[in-house]
Amino acid sequence: MKQGTIKKLTDRGFGFIDTGGGDLFFHTSALQNAEFEDLKEGQVVEYEDEDSPKGRKATSVKVV
Repeated sequence: MKQGTIKKLTDRGFGFIDTGGGDLFFHTSALQNAEFEDLKEGQVVEYEDEDSPKGRKATSVKVV
């Protein structure tokens, strides 16, 4: 799995992961071992990524 840090969280149930090579969108439904409300900007996460109709997105997001 790839690693990154949570860059930004919104109050609408999605956020962005800083991958070191750009930002990657993730939705609360992609979380594996955490609740969206418990996430904090700067936390390290592991993730998979895939293509979506709107570009790349993170899947299987897990807090490290």
